[in-house]
Amino acid sequence: METKNIVLNVNGIEVIYNHVILVLKGVSLQLPEKGIVALLGGNGAGKTTTLRAISNLLKGERGEVTKGTIELRGERIENLSPADLVRRGVVQVMEGRHCFAHLTIEENLLTGSYTRTSKGEISANLEKVYNYFPRLKTRRTSQAAYTSGGEQQMCAIGRAIMSNPNIILLDEPSMGLAPQIVEEVFNIVKDLNSKEGTTFLLAEQNTNMALKYADYGYIMESGRVVMDGAASDLANNEDVKEFYLGVGGGERKSFKDVKSYKRRKRWLA
Repeated sequence: METKNIVLNVNGIEVIYNHVILVLKGVSLQLPEKGIVALLGGNGAGKTTTLRAISNLLKGERGEVTKGTIELRGERIENLSPADLVRRGVVQVMEGRHCFAHLTIEENLLTGSYTRTSKGEISANLEKVYNYFPRLKTRRTSQAAYTSGGEQQMCAIGRAIMSNPNIILLDEPSMGLAPQIVEEVFNIVKDLNSKEGTTFLLAEQNTNMALKYADYGYIMESGRVVMDGAASDLANNEDVKEFYLGVGGGERKSFKDVKSYKRRKRWLA
């Protein structure tokens, strides 16, 4: 990936949980300004941990970055609080569509504007969210608990938009959603990227969908990045097709079982 306009640089990070469990083993990735980068891999590959390391949400999980650096526009951010990062424009949308069940959709959205002080800005942001998610506008007075999974995911992304972010870390946006809703959510991500210039880092198991919308992808396995490249190159790569796109009849469980994996020495670091 070209080095120009890199807004986020993750360099060789290791993450340990409970002082003993090594989860990330030297993960490096870059996020270019106004890009959509996909972080791909199966369950337990380390995608969520990578996002939480960036947004500094590891402490609640008894995890910590023990090696490596994370830089936002050249500034080290490992010791900043999640609230500091939101003020710098970095917001994470957690997996599982975290909404406050007892609040209405609109009240949920307004909780995302706590870093904003101008009422005019808050109402303009709310209008922007409703513009991107017209379905939320029609459900604005409904309690979140009584809305669909798709509406809750839209609400979670909408709440992130309320803080005027320039980088959104999106964790498993397609999880548990019907295919047409997934498509709708990804189309809105693409829209926010092209119209607002929002940069996205998506952790996603739905490789096919993510590569369709992303510019660049990193594939993780067992806490390491085993492959990266332009989304179109990854989508056409034979190994990726076999393991992540459901093409090919192999019964192998891991990239490591493929002969070509052993030929690519840089993956064996």
